[in-house]
Amino acid sequence: MHALLTRLVRADMKLAVAESLTGGRLQAEITKISGISAVFLGGITAYTLAQKVRLLGVTESHARSVNCVSAQVAREMAKGACRLFGADIGAATTGYTEPDPSHNVEQPLAYWAIYRAADKQFLSGQMAVGGVTRTQMQELVAKVVFRELVNCVVAT
Repeated sequence: MHALLTRLVRADMKLAVAESLTGGRLQAEITKISGISAVFLGGITAYTLAQKVRLLGVTESHARSVNCVSAQVAREMAKGACRLFGADIGAATTGYTEPDPSHNVEQPLAYWAIYRAADKQFLSGQMAVGGVTRTQMQELVAKVVFRELVNCVVAT
């Protein structure tokens, strides 16, 4: 059995995901695990400001001011995933998969967060990676967050 599934089952925790930057790749990593339906409630890819606000409870004024890319947005998305799905732990990703001169972004940049509802604790991070393609950035971020999910469940 995969470590994430084992740890979630032992901790009696349910998982949900909110993605933007990774476009479903984190959910794809999670659902590769046989038996994960016992603990994975689902996920959402919310790509626009309106959907992040409406579905995940992201603070509109802040999200608008940072083009939906910040540590705060990632944390609010992770917490929103927990609320939306009734999960114990939520993970989220947001960022830029490629440079965006209009927002002074010189290389792919990601923020991610994991929220544990029971103790209201966040684990979060930021990644800036040069020299990668759009899909490589999405895959890198999904793998990092997946690994951190495994570690986060151990800490419960």
